[in-house]
Amino acid sequence: MSAYSSASYSSSPALIFTCSFIFLLTINSSISLAKPTTTTRRPPRQLSVNYYAKTCPQLEQLVNSVTSQQFKETPVSGPATIRLFFHDCFVEGCDASILISKKPGTKELAEKDAEDNKDLRAEGFEGIKKAKALVESKCPGVVSCSDILAIAARDYTHLAGGPYYQVKKGRWDGKISMASRVPFNLPRANSTVDQLLKLFKSKGLTLEDLVVLSGAHTIGFAHCSQFLTRLYNFHGTKKPDPDIDPRLLKALKMSCPPFGGNLDIVAPFDVTTPFLFDHAYYGNLEAKLGLLATDQALFLDPRTKPLVQQLSKDKQKFYQAFAQAMDKMGSIGVKRGRRHGEKRKDCSLHAS
Repeated sequence: MSAYSSASYSSSPALIFTCSFIFLLTINSSISLAKPTTTTRRPPRQLSVNYYAKTCPQLEQLVNSVTSQQFKETPVSGPATIRLFFHDCFVEGCDASILISKKPGTKELAEKDAEDNKDLRAEGFEGIKKAKALVESKCPGVVSCSDILAIAARDYTHLAGGPYYQVKKGRWDGKISMASRVPFNLPRANSTVDQLLKLFKSKGLTLEDLVVLSGAHTIGFAHCSQFLTRLYNFHGTKKPDPDIDPRLLKALKMSCPPFGGNLDIVAPFDVTTPFLFDHAYYGNLEAKLGLLATDQALFLDPRTKPLVQQLSKDKQKFYQAFAQAMDKMGSIGVKRGRRHGEKRKDCSLHAS
């Protein structure tokens, strides 16, 4: 359920397939996932909404000027950045280690080079790079890349129609970025609810956080490869998943053949309002219109089903819960001080 796949709303995709239930586009997006290891979490009280009140009071306006422009020009930046924030926080904590590039001459790959992160869209990285450059020009050496990423994720949530919430700040950027630390810290498209709950618990997150943060799939797309077995060979039965609407199944099969020809094709998580951050994702699960097995599983499992039903009926409840869950996720593994962190001038390069 990666927060957090990305979508493209521009006219550039080479292929557009439309039916009453689905849009399929040739764009680069996916969900990557794995099994948990525990991330050390520092208390949320270390962060503050007014952390930069004296050192960079115009921070939020500066970041927003970039995110607003990016969203107009390349709306894919929205889900791409939200997903980037998720992938950052679940590996090494919210420390912008996902943004670091591999050091020339070293064998160790950086987080962004890991197999699970290879489909993270460039627009997410580019937007943070632009925002950081602007902030550095006004407040040099003050604001961390990790705080800029957290603010940008909130901005894009709101720009797509979702809630606006206060972002607590004070994170330092991490000094470690290793691809080897990515596996087992991100969910997979075929993860069971038990596996998802175990992973989220290892990050200090609850069952409610799992269901609520999955609601980020109200925008964004996934590659055919992430749900292909649901269409043709669910759990080795050589038959489709019975818990998928027949009309959606037919539409997906038309553009996702069982072998070859589907590497670039993606489908929206939310087949009813794919470009709007709303609560339709949950109603879709009730109607058997969930795209991934992990999405639909939230309605099928008796532990998570009641919350799915609640959120499908109450958009404001979802918005409030999502804001709280993003704040909670944004506090995972926060680093403070020069011993544990740094303030990068270029988010892709270590400060030292």
